[in-house]
Amino acid sequence: MNSLQRSGVKNKAAYGHVDLPLVLVLIVLGAFGLMMVFSASWDFSQAVYDSPTYIFFKQILFMASGVAVAYVLSRVDYHIFKESKVLLAIMGVTIVLLIVVLFVREVRLGAVRTLFQGSIQPSELAKMVTVLYLSVWLYTKRDSLHDINLGLIPMATILGFIGGLIYLQPDLSATGTIFLLGGLLFFLAGGDLRQIVFLIIIALATGWIVVQFSSTGRERLAAYMSGLEDPMQSSYHVRRSLEAIVNGGWFGVGIGKARTKLTGLPVPPTDSIFAVVAEELGLFGALCVVILFGMFIWRGLRISYKAPDMLGTLIGAGLTIWIGVEAFMNMSVIVGLFPFAGNALPFVSAGGSNLIVSLAAVGILMNIARQGNGKPQTQTQTNVEERRSFSATSDLRRRNGRRGLSRTGRS
Repeated sequence: MNSLQRSGVKNKAAYGHVDLPLVLVLIVLGAFGLMMVFSASWDFSQAVYDSPTYIFFKQILFMASGVAVAYVLSRVDYHIFKESKVLLAIMGVTIVLLIVVLFVREVRLGAVRTLFQGSIQPSELAKMVTVLYLSVWLYTKRDSLHDINLGLIPMATILGFIGGLIYLQPDLSATGTIFLLGGLLFFLAGGDLRQIVFLIIIALATGWIVVQFSSTGRERLAAYMSGLEDPMQSSYHVRRSLEAIVNGGWFGVGIGKARTKLTGLPVPPTDSIFAVVAEELGLFGALCVVILFGMFIWRGLRISYKAPDMLGTLIGAGLTIWIGVEAFMNMSVIVGLFPFAGNALPFVSAGGSNLIVSLAAVGILMNIARQGNGKPQTQTQTNVEERRSFSATSDLRRRNGRRGLSRTGRS
């Protein structure tokens, strides 16, 4: 076998097949999302855009664009993000967009989060870019994470800057998501447990201060606490969502037959689409959606575990957890288990920014999956040691949390 043939065999081994279960889950979620957007949007679209199919056809365009982006990223080696010029360029563009939003001040639903008449929402891009940036940063600093001056403080500075720009919009849920993702990635990278506890305390204290000085935060928290005591005292949004769930019963009223979307349910194609699902398909349909997202998280974490190096593990786990958190928050808000947040339901809610960015994240996951399907012989000794270190950290924290096993950055 000549060198060219050997190279071809090695590349074929290093870039295996796509993760078929994940692809099937995404196909089902995407098709289901288009169906529900069509059902939930026609009246809202007619009232806002004077066309009952305007939102639906835009969603098809966004879906096609997102699939194209996902395909391209699935063919691009995720190690390209290790190149400082590439990552800094992406982060720079994201920060510029977040700053431009504050100057343009395009007000929609009481906030300034979008550009070009609502077509672009930079905070959605910022979530994915934060995962990529922190994953690469933690990967390169993995040997010094135990030093608070080289680990926790610089990471908190990065998160504070990006989170602060998003908070000024204001977008409290996106800000909280950014900090949550940062803490989880720091944990997965092998950060010191004492620093993680300290980070949690600081985050809780900061969150409490933000709520006290934010009228939006105070209103949402007050409505949430009242709703826990008596569902009838919940916010208008939650009361109408609960009404939709009660109307749907176990098996729903049928596709297109929901009443609450016609009688005042806030933004049914986007934030409230899970309530439309529960009314038209019942608790059975809503449970199926939860199961689909559970399967997505399972496959994403499986891909990250089988990644050829720690960088792939951090990126894969970060992207998977981000999308899972978005879905969990959206569905929890609808049933009153979480204070109101403007999170979209990934792959289902209408909206271009969230859909395209979520599919872009899936494309990166697919690339990690293809490289993770390679034979063990293709991994370098450095990668093997990284995997051992990460496995020790994960095994430690999955059981008793004691410090009996070595962690990244410690001899």
